[in-house]
Amino acid sequence: MQPARIDRRRLLQQGGISLGAVALFGLPVSRHGERESLSLHEFQEQLVKTPAQTEGPFYPDRLPLDTDNDLLIINESLSPAVGEVTHLTGKVVDVNGRPIRNALVEIWQVDSKGAYLHKDSANREQRDTNFQGYGRFTTTLGGEYYFRTIKPVAYPGRTPHIHVKVTKGGKSLVTTQCFVNGHQQNERDGILQSIKDPAARDSVVIDFAKVPESKIGELAANFQIVVGLTPES
Repeated sequence: MQPARIDRRRLLQQGGISLGAVALFGLPVSRHGERESLSLHEFQEQLVKTPAQTEGPFYPDRLPLDTDNDLLIINESLSPAVGEVTHLTGKVVDVNGRPIRNALVEIWQVDSKGAYLHKDSANREQRDTNFQGYGRFTTTLGGEYYFRTIKPVAYPGRTPHIHVKVTKGGKSLVTTQCFVNGHQQNERDGILQSIKDPAARDSVVIDFAKVPESKIGELAANFQIVVGLTPES
């Protein structure tokens, strides 16, 4: 089974990615980033359905004018958001490993100062107005998605995380969150620790690895999202 590939030109047209960003699609990826050689049967057996988690109170109360998949630049602004540039890639698949195309993937998160794009968010007066705070992307034929954002930071009461919602045809597939592997606050985060199954909990904790070719310290993160067979499931 060969890993799926995304045409670089098409990906650039859909949101842009640096030459150094590494997107690994298809086969599972180990904690250390190596592609594992597995049969299709073994691959399917290893899939863990992504656990549903709370949407939280800070889904944007008003969507920004710019809702594309590049959260670092708002429209034609020349000033990028502050933070560690992160290329968040992934693939939406069903429990049998089949890609789900034309699914809408939405993400939202705090800026570098811990403020959401929401009127009730803490630090809202200090919010980084160059950070979009929200983005969306429609999955490709192979189920892939891509965002350029910042590495999430902690804020009072929560470990760093990115909210993710997947819908298709107006029906919800999953609402979840992904977390930074190795962060010291993970063990004390009530939302993350509420996932009692170790494999399910591990599936939402992802690496944010430095891109070797990047001269500005960019990071690459990969979050595979496994949903039920149908929107109803």
